[in-house]
Amino acid sequence: MPAVLFDFSGTLFRVESAESWLRAALAGTGTTLDEPELVRTARALEAAGALPGGAAPARIPDHLAAVWEDRDRSRELHRAAYTGLSRQVPLPSPRLHDALYDRHMTPAAWTPYPDAAEVLRTLRGRGVAVGIVSNIGWDLRPVFREHGLDRYVDTYVLSYEHGVQKPDPRLFATACAALGAEPRDTLMVGDSRRADGGAAALGCGVHFVDHLPVAERPDGLRPVLDLVG
Repeated sequence: MPAVLFDFSGTLFRVESAESWLRAALAGTGTTLDEPELVRTARALEAAGALPGGAAPARIPDHLAAVWEDRDRSRELHRAAYTGLSRQVPLPSPRLHDALYDRHMTPAAWTPYPDAAEVLRTLRGRGVAVGIVSNIGWDLRPVFREHGLDRYVDTYVLSYEHGVQKPDPRLFATACAALGAEPRDTLMVGDSRRADGGAAALGCGVHFVDHLPVAERPDGLRPVLDLVG
């Protein structure tokens, strides 16, 4: 049986902007910032890499280096890594660091790419098995359910649930086994050449998409349909 494995962030879904993320956390905690300060703070958080799924950190502080390297192996490491980065930015309330982290785990923080539903639906119609393989520290299944895409997914293989993170071939092997698919009949689709490219070591095909804002990538997933019979 042919199968397709998809990455989550930057592949099927895109996280909200840093400004939208900060606004939501401020509202949730009853904290206020004037508009110029809000914009400056959002930019500082983005530069720090504090938004999971957003821009990569410009620099990892020395005291976070080890945690950052293994951040996707557990819930605790993931939270520690990203709240550690947000703490590099002065915020009006210490509660905001956890509020920001909690916000990014909500379905409202994520938007599917415009062609995600079409591609997943078409694959399902062709009898192609679909799995999600993600380096992540929290359960993304509610995001798929809220956006109506869970019905097209046969298995989720999440790094924190297995203590293994991409590019380790074991994560892709777990997904193939769950789908009953041979690696040679499986395509991995992702936005990271390093992480998602690890599937090639197992014998999977690999196809990369660009990690762009949703409005700038209306049909980046459609070539997958031509690659899978």
